[in-house]
Amino acid sequence: MGRLSAPAERPARSRRVLFEGIALGALLVFLTVLSPCYGTGEPYSLSTSLRGLGALFGLADPLEGTEQTVYRWRLWRALTASGAGACLALAGAYLQGLFRNGLASPAVIGVTAGSVFGASLAIASIGGFGPGVLLAKAGALSPFLVTVSAFAGALGVSVLVLWIATRSGRLSVTTLLLAGIAINTLIAGFLAALQSLTLRDLEVSRAILSWTFGTLEDRSDWQVVMVWAGFAVAALWIPFVSSELDLFGGGEEDAQALGVEVQRVKLGVLVAAALAISAAVSVAGQIAFVGLVIPHLVRMLFGTTHRRVLPLSALAGALLLLGCDVMQRVWLSEVEIRPGVLMSLIGGPFFLYLLMRERHALRMW
Repeated sequence: MGRLSAPAERPARSRRVLFEGIALGALLVFLTVLSPCYGTGEPYSLSTSLRGLGALFGLADPLEGTEQTVYRWRLWRALTASGAGACLALAGAYLQGLFRNGLASPAVIGVTAGSVFGASLAIASIGGFGPGVLLAKAGALSPFLVTVSAFAGALGVSVLVLWIATRSGRLSVTTLLLAGIAINTLIAGFLAALQSLTLRDLEVSRAILSWTFGTLEDRSDWQVVMVWAGFAVAALWIPFVSSELDLFGGGEEDAQALGVEVQRVKLGVLVAAALAISAAVSVAGQIAFVGLVIPHLVRMLFGTTHRRVLPLSALAGALLLLGCDVMQRVWLSEVEIRPGVLMSLIGGPFFLYLLMRERHALRMW
C-alpha cells in the first residue's frame, strides 16, 4: 500500500515546493522594486520606481534629470545584494549537506578568504603599491580589476583546496576541512602583512578594510551580471545532487551502497559551492553568516530534504541580504552599516545559539 501511495505523494510535495518558491520569489520581486525607492536624498514613490524600471526596458519615459541614473545605481545595488545573498546561502546549503553538519559555512573551505585577499592585492597595486604600469593603465578599469582579482583569488584557493584534498581520485572531506582551516590561517597572515604595509596610505588601507566589511555601493551592471551568472551555474547542480545529499545523511558508505556516485557528488557540490562563493565575494566583499543562518531557517520552516533546502535557501538568502539593506536605508538612512557588519550582528547570536543546541553533534563530528 505504501508503494502505491508514494507516487501520488510526490506531485503533492512538488506542488508545495513550487508554491513556497513562488511565494518567496514574489516577495523578492517586490523588495527589488521597493529597494530603489530609498537612498540618500528624498525617497521615491513606488510608482516612480516602477516607471524607472519600465524606462530601462523602453516601456516608459525615463525619470527627469539625473533621477534615472540614480535609480539605475540603486537598482544595481539591489540586484547585487539579492544575487550575493542567493549565492552565499546556496553555497552554505551545499556545504552543510556535503559535510553533514549544520555549522559548515562558505568560509570553512577558505574560498572567501582567497577572494578577499585577491581583491586586497588589486587595491594595493592600483593604489601605488604595485608595478607602476598597472597604476598608469588602471584608471576607470579599477573596479573591474578588483572584482576580477577577487574572483581569481577565490578560484585559486578552490583549486588548491581540491588538489590537497584529492588523492587517487578520491576527495576526502576531512582533509578538505583541515586544508580550509590551514588556508584561512595562512591568508589571514598575508592580509595582516598587506594591511601593515599599506598603513601609511590612508585611502588604500581604508579601501582594503572596506572590502573585508562587504560593500554594495557603486555597483555596476556587469557586476550584477557576474554575480547572477555565477549563481545560475552553481544552481544548475541542484537537480543532480539534491537526492544524493539526502542519502549522504546516513554516511558515505550507505549512500554508495544505494548507488550514489559519492566522488562525483562531492566534487560537483564543492565546485558549485566554490563558484557561488567566488561570484558573491568578488562583487560584494566579505559577508559572513548568510550561508550559515539561512539553510538552518529553511530547514526549520520548510523541511529538511535538499530538494527544498537548496532552492529555497537561495531565495531566502537573497531576501535576507536585500531586506536588511532596505530596512537599514529606511530606518538608518543617516548611518551606513556595511553588509558584512550587519550580517555579523544578526548571525553572531544565531551562531552561538547553534553551538549551544548542537554541542552533542559537535562532540560526535
